[in-house]
Amino acid sequence: MATPTATEPGARDTRQLEDLELAAWRGLLFAYRNLTAAIDERLEREHGLSLSSYEVLLVLSKEDDHAMRMGNLADLLLLSRSGLTRLVDRMVARGLIERHTCPVDRRGTYARLTEAGMAMFREAQPTNLAAIRELFVSRLDPADLEDLARAWERVDPGGGGPAEPGC
Repeated sequence: MATPTATEPGARDTRQLEDLELAAWRGLLFAYRNLTAAIDERLEREHGLSLSSYEVLLVLSKEDDHAMRMGNLADLLLLSRSGLTRLVDRMVARGLIERHTCPVDRRGTYARLTEAGMAMFREAQPTNLAAIRELFVSRLDPADLEDLARAWERVDPGGGGPAEPGC
C-alpha cells in the first residue's frame, strides 16, 4: 500500500516547516505569550487583578443577568473546569463574583457578577483597553489588522466569536 501524499484527503503533512511558515507560527506563539503577560502584569500592578480574572468579569458583565453556567464559562475562556473552579474560588473570596446553584438542575452552578465585581471591571477596563491599543493595535496599520482578522477567521472559523466593543 502506498503512503498517502500531503495533498491527499486525510493525509498528514509531516514535512519540516518552511522558514516563512515557522516564522508565522512562532510569531503567533510568542506574540500571544508576550502580549498576555504584559497585559496581565499591568492589571495585577494597577488593580490586583489577573488577566484571567479580568476575562471572567468581562464575560459576566456582558450577560443580561451578569451570570453564566460554570461549564460554559470554562469553555468560553478556554480553561479547564478545575482551573476555572480555582479561579472562581479566589474571586468569590474577594467578593467579585458569587456562586449560585441552577434552579432547574441542582448539579449546575452559575457564576454571577457582584456589584463589587462590576465596579472592579469598570475600573480595570481602561487599563486593559489602553494596553491592547499600546502593545498591539498601535503597532499595526489598518491593512495589517484586516489581514490578521481574515487570517484568524480562516484558521479558526467563528472561533473569535462576534466582534464586540468594550474589550
